Amino acid sequence: MAARQAVSSTGHDPAGRSPQIFSVHSLRRLALRALTVVAASTLSAGLLGAPPASAAIYPVPDPDPFYWAPPDLAGFQPGDIVRSRPIRADGFPGATGWQLLFRSSDSHDNPIAAVTTVLVPMGGAGSSDTGSAGGAPLLSYQPFVNSLGTQCAPSHSLFNGEMQEAVALNIPLARGWAVNIPDHLGPTSAYGAARLGGRITLDSIRAARRFEPAHLGNSRVGLTGYSGGGMATGFAAALAPEYAPELPIVGVAQGGVPVNIGKLALEAGQTPHPLFGLGFAAAIGLEREYPGEVGMGPQLNDAGNALRNQIANACSAEIIAAGANRSFYDVFKPGATQAGLSQVDPTLIRVLHENSLETVPSVPRAPVYQWHGDADQVNPNLVRELGGRYCAAGTPLLLEMVPGADHATAVIPGLPHAFMYMSDRFAGLPAPSNC
Repeated sequence: MAARQAVSSTGHDPAGRSPQIFSVHSLRRLALRALTVVAASTLSAGLLGAPPASAAIYPVPDPDPFYWAPPDLAGFQPGDIVRSRPIRADGFPGATGWQLLFRSSDSHDNPIAAVTTVLVPMGGAGSSDTGSAGGAPLLSYQPFVNSLGTQCAPSHSLFNGEMQEAVALNIPLARGWAVNIPDHLGPTSAYGAARLGGRITLDSIRAARRFEPAHLGNSRVGLTGYSGGGMATGFAAALAPEYAPELPIVGVAQGGVPVNIGKLALEAGQTPHPLFGLGFAAAIGLEREYPGEVGMGPQLNDAGNALRNQIANACSAEIIAAGANRSFYDVFKPGATQAGLSQVDPTLIRVLHENSLETVPSVPRAPVYQWHGDADQVNPNLVRELGGRYCAAGTPLLLEMVPGADHATAVIPGLPHAFMYMSDRFAGLPAPSNC
């Protein structure tokens, strides 16, 4: 077996318990700025018990008219291309690039317009790796985007130096794969709304395959992402059998995924945290996606409202700086947090369940490689439990727990393995499993 031969398989547990784990060696510990969505999931606890609020703060719309939805958007089908444009693929030598505005659906089945960036390598997709049966490979890569401003979306950050992992996309391009990079937070940058991210991802793949100049109509599809991008990837994989059953998804590689944002919120402490701003931003994102159902507004104090206004159009670095070392008690009115944790709003519970992989009933049908640091602040046990459910459902799962790695460092060894895993799936090799 090509890329994964070094990994030894273990026996299947007929009781459907969590997979047995193998480890990798010689890890490089390299801290990456703002990879984690730990606080994002954690501080959504600030929404617990909050009455519905209609005062969600939305970002300034992108000034580029390419991003604007047409009045007749409802007449398009999910994945239909509304408009397209060629782009300079700076940073990706030899690649040809386009951006597509396409129709998708929000969490309430309303039509929305979203954008994806499609890169095709020199010579066309499939020119240098894996066979041609079934079409050239198409890798959909969902970046980790911890932001609230529309200017922070991948369609911008991919080319302005803000996307830290952008250079890694030259690896699949060098293998002759086309790469799809969706703005999976949607037109309101609804950070934290993972189900939305899954839908947008699937519709972006539909759009890429329908875009005739890219010649991807027969392409097999792989999904990859880490952290917040892993949430969008995981939801795309889980929703695909029902939402987009026609897509030929041959493999999924997801890492550092917070699989239950509600549990993560309840497990976290209530002490100052350097990444408090990211969690607060995720709460704002859920307000945007579920207006009138969940909201923080009535429970915020003056400092909380000021922070909410300050970061409403911010990217990761500004969000982190603005919220650094704050806690619930700095932004919520006295008693709001304690009441929220003891009087949970059933509407919010539904929203959290809809956006947590552990609690959505659907499971991926395509093979999955999932990696996670065993010292990750995002509870590794929940990842093992999710793996057990996937195994029990018959999903081929290769679960790798990276020894000693936390959320910021596990991406380093995992992403190369993700590309190798996907290469084998594109080549049609049997999927390894340690269920």
